[in-house]
Amino acid sequence: MSVLRQASASARTAIRVSTCLRTCTRVKSSSLLFSRPTPTQTRSYAKKAKSTANLVPGSKQPITDEAAREEYKKCEEKMKAAVDWYRKECASVETRASGRVTPALLAPVRVKLPDADQLFRLDEVATVGIKDGSLLLVTVFEEGSLKHVERAIYEAKLPNITPQKHDNRTLKIPVPKPTVEARTSLVTAAQRQAEDSRMQIRKHHQASLKRGKYEKHSIELEEFQKLTDKHVGEIDAILTQLKKSTGVSKK
Repeated sequence: MSVLRQASASARTAIRVSTCLRTCTRVKSSSLLFSRPTPTQTRSYAKKAKSTANLVPGSKQPITDEAAREEYKKCEEKMKAAVDWYRKECASVETRASGRVTPALLAPVRVKLPDADQLFRLDEVATVGIKDGSLLLVTVFEEGSLKHVERAIYEAKLPNITPQKHDNRTLKIPVPKPTVEARTSLVTAAQRQAEDSRMQIRKHHQASLKRGKYEKHSIELEEFQKLTDKHVGEIDAILTQLKKSTGVSKK
């Protein structure tokens, strides 16, 4: 009887152990089924930025096309010639407006001689001197050219310049002190010449763009525009200086 009770107790213990093992196995399996693996964290580093030290801004990039560079050079020379011409004209205007009597007053005169296809500067056919500080004396090299020189001075239409025959080879030209009206007239003429010079510069600009057929927003268009603005600005500066030196603030 004692042996039977021990066997029964052992059987119950075995059943409980087996049940416990099955329960633990189910719990472990469930835990493995629903658990997520912890991701492995990797350390990232920021990419090194590229250096911009060697990059050239668009406004400072040179024209690389050979044909465009050649066209730019030609255009620049033409624009510079227009500015130089206007600068000389204003220098002559400033001299006349200041009342100083110098041979430069007759610098614009061009003489047409018979049997000649070209026009001559006055100093190529005559000498120009000053007497008493207010009188110009024009003495021609050849007596026969006197009337042609006189006509050329009239045709130059210089303000307050009227030649008078002194002898067979000499013209005298009294130069009066310029009035306010005379100075204003000179500056007005200089303003018209300034606008003509600006138009010439812009024509050179447009002609170069037409020949080059450059793409929109290209470096060539930008450089040609800067070239035009530069020379137009020089014309404006010359005119401003003329107004300041003559005391005429005409707009």
